[in-house]
Amino acid sequence: MRYCSTRAGVQGRSFRDVLFSGYAPDGGMFMPETIPSLSPETLRTWSHLSYQQLLCEICCLYIPEQEIPRHDLEGLISQALSSFSIPEAVRLVQLKDSLSILELFHGETLAFKDLAMSCTAQFLQYFLRKDGKRAIILVGTSGDTGSSAIRSVFGLSEVDIVVVFPCGRITKVQERQMTTSIADNIHVFAADGTSDDIDVPLRKLFADPDLVQRHGLMSLNSVNWSRILVQLAHFLFAYLQLSMPQTGGDALPVLEVLVPTGGAGNIAAGCIMKLMGIPLRLVAVVNSNDIVHRAVQSGDFSMSDSVKQTLAPAIDIQDPYNLERVFWLLSGRDGAMVKSLIEEFQRTHKLTLPASLHQQLCEVLSSGSVSDDGILEAMRRCWQDNHYLICPHTAVGVWQHYHTPIRPEENRCCIATASPAKFQEAVQKAGLPLDLPEAVKALDKLETRYEVLERSDDWESKLRQHIESISSLRRRGAAAKTRD
Repeated sequence: MRYCSTRAGVQGRSFRDVLFSGYAPDGGMFMPETIPSLSPETLRTWSHLSYQQLLCEICCLYIPEQEIPRHDLEGLISQALSSFSIPEAVRLVQLKDSLSILELFHGETLAFKDLAMSCTAQFLQYFLRKDGKRAIILVGTSGDTGSSAIRSVFGLSEVDIVVVFPCGRITKVQERQMTTSIADNIHVFAADGTSDDIDVPLRKLFADPDLVQRHGLMSLNSVNWSRILVQLAHFLFAYLQLSMPQTGGDALPVLEVLVPTGGAGNIAAGCIMKLMGIPLRLVAVVNSNDIVHRAVQSGDFSMSDSVKQTLAPAIDIQDPYNLERVFWLLSGRDGAMVKSLIEEFQRTHKLTLPASLHQQLCEVLSSGSVSDDGILEAMRRCWQDNHYLICPHTAVGVWQHYHTPIRPEENRCCIATASPAKFQEAVQKAGLPLDLPEAVKALDKLETRYEVLERSDDWESKLRQHIESISSLRRRGAAAKTRD
């Protein structure tokens, strides 16, 4: 298995290469050069496997044995999931009105990103220790990514992490999960802007090959292929649990999956699973920041004038960057076309999808958009019907469930991306009860540490200087240890 860029400028990279990369050197995103297919017979064989076992099977398809032997890979995945609060790491809950919810939030920071982040951190540590090297991780976050990335590498001697979050645009719990994580290898910045604003200087830093090489700079956003790889297993697990017949021929039933969508990493993973042979009907559901919805409905892939603050802040995004991966897949892997389209979008913030690409998008993806009032309505109804509390991001998918009938002969699953404990204001606004976990209650009592990026600052320059200072400090530390 080798990897290439969605913009055609890079081919033949190893898993290790893409793991330690952010964007590809040509500005694109890494994808596998070939997509393996899964036969109905294989799926039936796998239908009795646990989530952890399925994840290992998927990873083995994309990580060659000569890079991480299977025995080592099994151990890394087991270690990654060992801190989750339930044995299986994920859980499928079936509620009234044929509503099935896949809970992906049982990790340390109570968000779905803990699954992919913990595995990715284990893969990183495996290679760094093997090679005797260090890395600096640079992450921009719209809420959950930052805290999940921090916890996955907290205290690791081989890694420093620099996280930038949009000040005042995430919940108090999300912020304090980052700012109270105090360790020598943790560096947190609060930026006076939106998550899309943060992406601009980060792209420029990753586009500097000298900076990337000298400091081992890499990303743990869903730009990183490893994040998408792990998320493939979510869709496979849901399908095998809900829709896989134990007998029969090659004709398989369809599972519709409602996916709360921000940066579109889960949507990219779902599209790859469809190409691998899993009959999924994907529905991207967004809040009032509706660029994905407009792209599907009319081909209008254009940013609004501003990012709207909603009750579901982790998907307050107007640059769903993982759709570049989807466009690449749907265009027949036409890197030149993808490069032209995305560069135009990045330059003008406006793009009308070519008719053929829009048609292909509509064939693999439908969409919905939910207001704050709709989010609260879904949270209340789910509680009233089931005494089951959902977070405002999960609620965008649940709202879609309540307002669209399930097709005959199909099952439906909604991805639950985070615990409601992370979004107390939304739960209170819905007038619902909430028992906070002790770990969340304790955040208010902990010391905080972070730096501020003022709107007037040159964010790219300040972050570059901080990266340089981290490397300088680590070199001096290594030299002192050698002398000792």
